[in-house]
Amino acid sequence: MDQHKINENELAAIPPCCLKARAFSPDAELEANCHATVVLGWFTEHQNSSDKGDKRVYFNNPMWPGEAHSLEVKNVLFKERSKFQEVLVFESATYGKVLVLDGILQLTEKDEFAYQEMIAHLPLCSIKSPKTVLVVGGGDGGVLREVARHSSVELIDICEIDQMVIDVSKKFFPDLAVGFEDPRVHLHVEDALEFIRHVPKGKYDAIIVDSSDPVGPAQDLVEKPFFEMISNALRPGGVLCNMAESMWLHTHLINDMIAACREVFKGSVHYAWANVPTYPSGVIGFILCSTEGPHVDFRNPVNPIEKLEGAYDQSEPKFYNSQIHRAAFALPSFVKKQVSSL
Repeated sequence: MDQHKINENELAAIPPCCLKARAFSPDAELEANCHATVVLGWFTEHQNSSDKGDKRVYFNNPMWPGEAHSLEVKNVLFKERSKFQEVLVFESATYGKVLVLDGILQLTEKDEFAYQEMIAHLPLCSIKSPKTVLVVGGGDGGVLREVARHSSVELIDICEIDQMVIDVSKKFFPDLAVGFEDPRVHLHVEDALEFIRHVPKGKYDAIIVDSSDPVGPAQDLVEKPFFEMISNALRPGGVLCNMAESMWLHTHLINDMIAACREVFKGSVHYAWANVPTYPSGVIGFILCSTEGPHVDFRNPVNPIEKLEGAYDQSEPKFYNSQIHRAAFALPSFVKKQVSSL
């Protein structure tokens, strides 16, 4: 069998939506001119033919083959490699400052609130008076900012592996990093798997997993052993909210995650979604699970944010409300069909 056939067979074994930039053939000239933090072929400089000195630089999110969402770069503000990943911050022309990790867009100032509010309030508004919360990842501080709206919460642990992400957020994204200033927050800079492995059984009412895409090191955060550790760390009737990709691109991955969760969580398991314009396909999903114990009806917020004392003291949520909460669990017919584990 020739090398061409081997490569074809190798690609055929990978779901099309997970091929990412491997769909592009290497080009020596292109590779030489690529920005170091972006997958080959997706960071381009466009030069005006009438004015050789007028250059426009674009960041292209290299998430899936055959498509790209470009943001015009006004100025690169920060670029360094931490122990774990390359961290890039740039000022965009239309979405404000942008945070990129290993070439993958994480957030923009213009639309970050949709993701942060949904991943925090979907679980916390589904149980009465949550007191202890763990955030896994979330080094930008946005999830902490939203959890802090809940006055019943007494302890907010956050486990983030990369100190550079925290430092960069405090410098360039103060509206998100304000979450670290809450006195209830306790920061643990370490590997999440090791941290959760040593958490006492039943310590938390809610765990929010704000992880990166499930490739490379983050793959462990969407598999059954991790969910088992999460379940052990939750009280009876405790809840998990885990980032769960896009229903337009990853139904096979969503199906696998939900199937694993159903084996572990004996309360309830649901899938919800929200619109975030700068994420691939403009949509992001969340898996919500509860442990065996008091019933949790995720579809109906028993702890509505509109009635929480102090929830609007600093600012009003820009995306989340109780109507959006209920609507987030309404799924298109194609998703119900393709995700058989729902």
